[in-house]
Amino acid sequence: MDVSWEDSGWERLGHGVGRRRMPIWDATIGLVAGADAVLLYDTGSTIREGAEIRAQAQALLGGRRVTHIALSHPHFDHVLGTAAFAGAEVYGAVGVDALMRRERDAIRGDAVRHKVPAAEAAEAADLLVAPHHLVCGEWTLELGGLQVLLANVGPGHSGHDLALLVPGDPEVVFCGDLVEESGEPQAGPDAIPSRWPAALDRLLALGGEDAVYVPGHGAVVDAAFVRRQRDALAERFGVS
Repeated sequence: MDVSWEDSGWERLGHGVGRRRMPIWDATIGLVAGADAVLLYDTGSTIREGAEIRAQAQALLGGRRVTHIALSHPHFDHVLGTAAFAGAEVYGAVGVDALMRRERDAIRGDAVRHKVPAAEAAEAADLLVAPHHLVCGEWTLELGGLQVLLANVGPGHSGHDLALLVPGDPEVVFCGDLVEESGEPQAGPDAIPSRWPAALDRLLALGGEDAVYVPGHGAVVDAAFVRRQRDALAERFGVS
């Protein structure tokens, strides 16, 4: 690698695995490198931000390009940078492709409401990349000496929540906004609160007790934190 994870503002979570906490909304970007392919988990809130992530990832990995992208859910701060990664294969939960095409203007409007400059939001929405590959259940990706698992564990925070399991010691689970550490979990108009606790049960079954869980926003947590958040959500929304 040309630069260290820490020097570039990324947090190393394991061999070839790391994440960056983006400014303003503290959204997580995950990066996983195998011998033959590189997977990015979420892409930022604008094409400019996506290009910055792309350049940093290439610097970290000796010039290697991102070949695969997994989108955790279809909110602006997680998907609007995808067009910066030409040629990457994009994955999402089943149904998210149609939603992103249908709700392109709503995604742009949400970005503007959250203070993304209107011109940048419009550019990213015009070039919005919907997933090419749709995950119903689980999908194993071979990155070259490393198999990672995409899991459609939602709905919950949205109608289309996709998690990523990276094997190792420890295993790393990228949770998207099903888990948040830097604030109370946000339930917007597309959330399905009655099914959110069950989504976290599936997330815990995926990673187990010893995994590292990476929230969509905030610091890395453990299984006990995810379980407490699950119970708090169940109480908040009146579900078991």
